[in-house]
Amino acid sequence: MEFSEKRLEQIKNMPIVESKVSKSKDGKFIMHKTVITDIKPVKYYDAVMENQGEEIAE
Repeated sequence: MEFSEKRLEQIKNMPIVESKVSKSKDGKFIMHKTVITDIKPVKYYDAVMENQGEEIAE
């Protein structure tokens, strides 16, 4: 299956989701760990932090 350039760009910008399932040493529990990695430019977070205190007027 081939993706369009637009779809490849969308996929590239999606967060990376990693999932790991393991059993405890005593075998009584299952541990499910999920890590979500989202990469954004520093300028994005600077803009978010600048606008954090502002409320949106309705």
